[in-house]
Amino acid sequence: MIETLRGADIVIRALEQHGIKRLFTLSGNHIMSLFDAALGSTIDLVHVRHEAAAVHMADAWGRLTGEPGIAMVTGGPGHANCIGALFTALGAESPMVLLSGHAATWELGRGGFQELDQTATAAPVTKASWTAASTVGLAEDIGRAISIARSARPGPVHLNLPSDLLDATVAASLMSWRKPHQLPSVELHEGVADAILSAMQAAIKPVILAGPHLSSRQGRSLLAELEQITGVPTVVLESPRGVADATIGGFADILRQSDLMVLLGKALDFTLRWAEPPVASTVVRIISIDPDGRLVARAAREKGERLLIGAVADTIPAVRMLIGRARCFAPRLTTWLTEARAAIDMRPSNLKHLTSTVPGTLHPAEVFNALQPVMSRDPQTILICDGGEFAQWGQSLLKAPRRLINSVTGAIGAGLPFALAARLVDSQAPIFAIMGDGTFGFHMAEIETAVRRQLPVIVIIGNDARWNAESELQRRYYGENRMHGCDLLPARYDLLATALGGHGEFVDAIDQLPGAIARAVSSGKPAVINIMTQSISAPALRLEP
Repeated sequence: MIETLRGADIVIRALEQHGIKRLFTLSGNHIMSLFDAALGSTIDLVHVRHEAAAVHMADAWGRLTGEPGIAMVTGGPGHANCIGALFTALGAESPMVLLSGHAATWELGRGGFQELDQTATAAPVTKASWTAASTVGLAEDIGRAISIARSARPGPVHLNLPSDLLDATVAASLMSWRKPHQLPSVELHEGVADAILSAMQAAIKPVILAGPHLSSRQGRSLLAELEQITGVPTVVLESPRGVADATIGGFADILRQSDLMVLLGKALDFTLRWAEPPVASTVVRIISIDPDGRLVARAAREKGERLLIGAVADTIPAVRMLIGRARCFAPRLTTWLTEARAAIDMRPSNLKHLTSTVPGTLHPAEVFNALQPVMSRDPQTILICDGGEFAQWGQSLLKAPRRLINSVTGAIGAGLPFALAARLVDSQAPIFAIMGDGTFGFHMAEIETAVRRQLPVIVIIGNDARWNAESELQRRYYGENRMHGCDLLPARYDLLATALGGHGEFVDAIDQLPGAIARAVSSGKPAVINIMTQSISAPALRLEP
């Protein structure tokens, strides 16, 4: 008897052979065969309450592990729900793959159930997007998607799986399970590395600006080594607020003094205000090292003769090459590095003493001054900050060895799915997710997922009953009397957590906070600490004259 395999079995087996242990998913008609095929496999299906949450979890998995996270959703509306989350992953340069169920090939163009041009909808927010063409080729499609996701500048990849290809059978003897060749790294040439290092030595105040791919623990470690050996300050720019991100203190004031910016896997874009005044000097020179030749070409168009060197090279190999070649150069004087590092680490002393001026609320600084000692107890702590003014206070005041933020896209709402994925990556590390009441609302149903899967995390909600980032923008641009459409209710999100089987705490006075944190941590459950906070803009950190 000839052994046969369904397309769905081929997909699951291919994922297993690539070492995939977990799928973040939500069931639906077009992928039911994949759920069936997963029975008896080694793959754990983590089913969530919204498709976007599955993509956010795969995104967080990719960022924390460096290996592609895999999301699997149904076609049509299920796929459409993922587009915004893919944009977040693209901005974060996160390796992940979205597998979307799809209308059968024989239905296309005939008004099939949930028929949608899914390849086209995903293309702008992924590195690659295509539809599987045959059952026998499904294993190759899976391998190709994983390879693309992790290569060069990592990012999301999308693959459509038509339902008839998943249901069809092929002879097992026709299958090839050979893994595709890993796409080769594009190395930085030694001569180019030496020219870059020479330029940094000749500059008076050089800086190295790294892209989101280097925000991982490995990336930051490499940057710290590069900074030490070259004497040139390094900064990761991964926030939509760019050089105004509260994480990097008064660095914006330092950047204006720089005469050389080395863009290391960092696009010349809005986060740098395209290296124009007032962010940068009119004479600053640029070096662009990027896996994407189009971004090097864009820097050349933008800066003209001020682009000193443009090099196409993969980011992490380029950092390693620079570290290795830097040993051939005399070290720089450390005065500039000391000045820049002091600016990055600078936090005004009054932040430790800020208190709320509104009765029944806490100032964000009070919250994070109380939380940091708790986070510091464990060197494996993971911090998640999910956009908005409250989270910017958290990014400014909290330090953790591992951190995830919303990405340069500025999208919000991913914090809770990020936290659940982080718990699946690390079953022991303390995990704190910082978010405002607006951001929590996007995926608060995932508390049920956390309870069902027994994923204890601590969610700190700054509840000022408004979309504060937007209301602050309205105030800034249109005036105090033009703020509207941003009000929310002072809802009891702590009671929601309790109703869903988690742990809830309500805080409206600073003396309640330490006990609330302690009880949340010791509960062993997904916990929400709902803190009534003063509505206040993010800290604007500037060096003192």
